[in-house]
Amino acid sequence: MQPIQLVLLALGLLGSMAVFSLIQRLLAPPKEEATSLTRLAPKGLGEVNVFESVNGQGSLLERIDFFLIYSARMGPILENTHMLLGKPEKPNPLNILHIKEMCMVLAAGFAYLLTENPTLTAAGFIGGFFVPDFYFKSRISERQREIIRNFPAFVDLAALTIESGLDYMGAFERIIQSMTKKTELEVEMEKTINEVSLGYARRDALRRMSQRTGLQDVRSFVGLIIQSDELGTSLVDLLRNFSGDMRFRRLNAAEKAAAQAATKMLIPIFIFIFPTVFILVLGPMLMSLVRKGGFGF
Repeated sequence: MQPIQLVLLALGLLGSMAVFSLIQRLLAPPKEEATSLTRLAPKGLGEVNVFESVNGQGSLLERIDFFLIYSARMGPILENTHMLLGKPEKPNPLNILHIKEMCMVLAAGFAYLLTENPTLTAAGFIGGFFVPDFYFKSRISERQREIIRNFPAFVDLAALTIESGLDYMGAFERIIQSMTKKTELEVEMEKTINEVSLGYARRDALRRMSQRTGLQDVRSFVGLIIQSDELGTSLVDLLRNFSGDMRFRRLNAAEKAAAQAATKMLIPIFIFIFPTVFILVLGPMLMSLVRKGGFGF
């Protein structure tokens, strides 16, 4: 790399940071005096906003975080991703943002080293920011598949335990205690039980569980429990009907996937199998035609 190119690259980076700082100063909200009470105030349902630790007047990284969270309005997106991951301690929403920023810088540097093209470098800079989303979406999908796979059996166990005389929270706790290996569904239910023991209302804890899973079946399950509490209907009958309906829908989905398998198999057949068969069958005939001027009959 020529020295003049290094100088121009350094000047470009410094100019970009200067422009960013100017935009950040213009768009930043007025600084508020944060007392200890406001820092500890719950964001919603007893949770503290992790983004409150970001200082818009701090280091360069904190300024970038502040701009993306508040000015670019990425805070709700990061919180939703963290919620669908099950709200683990690591990564939290701020960690997810830092991972995206790191991938953005690495992708831009990799693109520049390979091509030294400013346009491709800028494209790598922008595209690298969204690369971690594919990983997080795959983790969310895997987690949801594991939850929905074990959900009908859990509902059946809950109906059986409630029928024996326990309330639904006691039934859930009994099921969790009897599990030797906890899946994602049992982990979510254990979080709900712990929240109720800490003083949350049962309805709020169940709604939070449905939000963390992001599954319609879990939301319907929570709705049935809340409806049973409000109307005084038999929860056992509702859960049994709900479990049977879930199994019926899963059976229909499996039959639909099996019916579509033959159609989907046509794509690899046309791409891989038919060309090979044509080459094996027509290859000798074409070679004979080229060499002898005929088909060799």
